[in-house]
Amino acid sequence: MRIAKIQHSNISGTVQLPPSKSVAHRALICSFLAGGGNVSGLIDSKDMQATLGVIAALKENKPVADCIESGSTLRFMIPVAAALGKTIRFVGRGKLPERPIGDYLRLLPEHSVQCECTGTLPLTVSGQLTPGRFEIAGDVSSQYITGLLLALPILEGDSEIVLTTELQSKPYVDMTVKVMADYGVRVEERENSYFIPGNQRYSVRDYTVEADWSQAAFFMVAGALYGDVRLCGLDINSAQGDKRIVDVLRQFGADVSVEGSAVIVKKSDLRGTEIDATDIPDMVPSIAVAAAYAQGKTVIKGAQRLRFKESDRIKSIIYNLERLGADVQETEDGMIITGSRLHFANMKGFNDHRIVMAMTVAATGVDGISTIDDAQSINKSYPDFFTDYNGIGGNVNVFISG
Repeated sequence: MRIAKIQHSNISGTVQLPPSKSVAHRALICSFLAGGGNVSGLIDSKDMQATLGVIAALKENKPVADCIESGSTLRFMIPVAAALGKTIRFVGRGKLPERPIGDYLRLLPEHSVQCECTGTLPLTVSGQLTPGRFEIAGDVSSQYITGLLLALPILEGDSEIVLTTELQSKPYVDMTVKVMADYGVRVEERENSYFIPGNQRYSVRDYTVEADWSQAAFFMVAGALYGDVRLCGLDINSAQGDKRIVDVLRQFGADVSVEGSAVIVKKSDLRGTEIDATDIPDMVPSIAVAAAYAQGKTVIKGAQRLRFKESDRIKSIIYNLERLGADVQETEDGMIITGSRLHFANMKGFNDHRIVMAMTVAATGVDGISTIDDAQSINKSYPDFFTDYNGIGGNVNVFISG
């Protein structure tokens, strides 16, 4: 296990952000279904290794597809494998086998695909997916909808994904539709459904992945709390829903400006606010850190799906903020945080990359030395996070425990 030691520091500087993990997953799958073309701007994270590995397994007709710990890879690739008529066994590690896949276990057999499992991983799928009507709840995980959207266009007939409840995390589905359109595949969004014409072909093309708004959030919060940070390579018109962090920080009272492809965040006096995280669940760890330093009360709601991530992120955030001395109250779908004076602490990473990165930012503003374990978990999405954070003044050293 690796432990990060975090000391108080002054934050200021420029960050060149890594490419978007969410966009990269989608582009890699579209390129695979197109049968060619390069996807550039990838980083060597565990999640990227997972998607590339599963694609390779499908190409080479291997019997096993290892999704490592990537929920996106698992939920995107199950229907893709079924649409290709593959027989393959999906496996995973860490918390991934505990993450829900029940909607696929119900839907796929209705469309000629056999699913062999005990309710979770490992899962073996076999048979040829058939087109038609796919009814699915919109408030469980948008990843199911993305997986179906990616797979259904290559079937011989038309399909429709019908939402039985209101869609949450819609920006992630919008991103999927945008990347698919970049590859020449059409999806028609209707009032409560998505209509997908069959017999479509993904176009062969080269694709450059844009910078990652979800990773930008950690540095933006650091800028708002401690200094002057300039983030380069971002597209304010991106389909990534996490660009909403700009509006969220402004809602706290932060000084955030946009200059072309750069976002500048300056140290500000933050005030508590109310945040509906329904469409931006991955932003909650960063938002919670801002709230812990803000004057007054912040209510974060609509975040119940965080309980099924790499950790129960609601409990993970609360555990660590309380260790730092924050006033935090758990709610069913989020938390209530009242700004208070924080102090150094020994924290737990819960093998969750976003918890480690967010709490590194939280500990930067306190006197003394704080630690957080499972520091290696950043390799899931952003292996260079500590290097980039130290590059703008952070004081983080990582060592091997024991």
